[in-house]
Amino acid sequence: MKYAVIKTGGKQYKVSEGDVIEIDRLDAKEGPVTFDEVLLSVSDGNVELGKPFVTNAKVSAKVLGHIKGDKIRVAKFKSKVRYRRVTGFRAALSKVEIEKIETPKSKS
Repeated sequence: MKYAVIKTGGKQYKVSEGDVIEIDRLDAKEGPVTFDEVLLSVSDGNVELGKPFVTNAKVSAKVLGHIKGDKIRVAKFKSKVRYRRVTGFRAALSKVEIEKIETPKSKS
């Protein structure tokens, strides 16, 4: 099994080829994008652990579109003083399909 752990938007995601994930909104338009911050890559039992990133490893992906996440309702309430505030939040997300995981050749 081939997978990698990438870092984007201050978060870490475990991805495999063919996965479709929702991540924080990228500045890229729809089309190809590359993630260079690979923290871990595993292919055929060979584990490459980065310090902090794996050198010469990258994950190629394709941005499928930009969407909004589910609405989160935030309510503040204080008893006996008639204080009530309700606000909402919807995260801006990008839907990304992982196409290829390129790992450095391990030394034999």
